Amino acid sequence: MNRRHVVIALLSLLVITPGAVGAQQQQGSTTKQVYNRPDARPGGVLSPAVRVGDLLFLSGVMGTKEGGGGLAEGGIEGQTRQALENVKASLALAGASMSDVAKCTVFLTDAANFQGMNKVYREFFPTDPPARSTVAVAALVLPGSLLEIECTALAPHR
Repeated sequence: MNRRHVVIALLSLLVITPGAVGAQQQQGSTTKQVYNRPDARPGGVLSPAVRVGDLLFLSGVMGTKEGGGGLAEGGIEGQTRQALENVKASLALAGASMSDVAKCTVFLTDAANFQGMNKVYREFFPTDPPARSTVAVAALVLPGSLLEIECTALAPHR
């Protein structure tokens, strides 16, 4: 993929387009494939996973339980575990797994939670962990959320 294709791919991600599971759009010479859950409401504001070329971009996830069950219990460890389960579910939509993850960014509302987050993070990436940035932020959009995690992964071969 040449530099122009990379720029086109990255710019195409700035426009978030809702779609059905596996919906495809042509972006220049690069195909963008959007993955949504089968029960996703039409007209949503984000897609859990978007494939552009050989890369899979995941939306940020928090430690929320499936089906609108609120935040996971157990403080930073419980929310980290649930957030990484949510990452795993987003990857599965595109046929990928945690071993395909190349880069994660973790947003913490309190830097003092770094060690607790790291403890659980190691459980999900026990060997050859992905590259990672961890940033302390003032707040997240969901009150009470202690972290948000977004990832980029290698897309599985078609």
